Amino acid sequence: MLSRTYSLTDFSFALPSRLIAVYPPVQRTDSRLLCLNKKTGYVAHKNFRDILHLFNPGDLLILNDTKVIPARLFARKLTGGKLEILVDRILEQNRILAHLKSSKSLKLGTLLQLENGMKLKITAKVEDLFELDFLDQATPSLDLLNEIGHIPLPPYLRRPEQFLDKRRYQTVFARAPGAVAAPTAGLHFDQALLKQIQAKGVTVAFVTLHVGSGTFQPIRAERIEDHHMHAERVLVSSYVCEKIKETKRNRKRVIAVGTTTARSLEAATISGRIKPLQGETRLFIYPGFLFRTVDVLLTNFHLPRSTLLLLVSAFAGYQNTMCAYRQALSLNYRFFSYGDAMWISE
Repeated sequence: MLSRTYSLTDFSFALPSRLIAVYPPVQRTDSRLLCLNKKTGYVAHKNFRDILHLFNPGDLLILNDTKVIPARLFARKLTGGKLEILVDRILEQNRILAHLKSSKSLKLGTLLQLENGMKLKITAKVEDLFELDFLDQATPSLDLLNEIGHIPLPPYLRRPEQFLDKRRYQTVFARAPGAVAAPTAGLHFDQALLKQIQAKGVTVAFVTLHVGSGTFQPIRAERIEDHHMHAERVLVSSYVCEKIKETKRNRKRVIAVGTTTARSLEAATISGRIKPLQGETRLFIYPGFLFRTVDVLLTNFHLPRSTLLLLVSAFAGYQNTMCAYRQALSLNYRFFSYGDAMWISE
């Protein structure tokens, strides 16, 4: 339950376009780091490399190891109209679920042709997504995406993909293909920093949440509670659950890297106790939500009126979050996927 009633406009703020990080920093660890104490509201400003000093021996650092797939395809209808396909997930070897961006409405049974000549058929509509079947049964979907797909850069970057995005719009620990957007808080880590963190006595573990195309969809309901999340595939292993229980017994901290990791862990704890989870989650976290597992959250700076900003506000407190964002704006922090980071703890 909400402790007070919030409307979507409460999560609005003006963001100058110059603060949108269109390109990544030269090195992954070159970003800035805003540190927020959610108990006192105190804010400190550091460099991301300073994060090493924020860890304590016995802490548990949990990362999302999903791997971004080249999920953007360009096609045309056989009648000539062009459209864009953003794959949400691969359903079967030759079937995908996707957003379709077209100037005209699309009907079931419509045939589409990709850039390489391969044809697809629209076979079903699921909420605001479409199921598409590849008519060439010889090519598995993932192989095809790797062959002709494009990196699905967020629309707010307003630029075509470049060669550097193939490497930089991917975490260094990505290993489970299936996401159409990067778990961006993880982009700040390189292998050297992860080794330094582990050398301090911090355990590193992984969950998998395949970020879906719904992450780019705005909240359209003015009443926050009326918003419905798209389903995303998630895996929280028994190993991670045992590590979390051990960390809590030792009175150490569970540190979630990114909102996707936080959602995965809280979805696995929704019954009140952490349990292995493999399946789908539609968990929508907004102010009033009780976090049971995550003690510290590392995250980027998010779009106004977004589900990600609501999650951060739920974790840090609404007033703390919006005050921190005002400081970030005044000090020219870089926002969104390739931008700066925020460490929220007590």
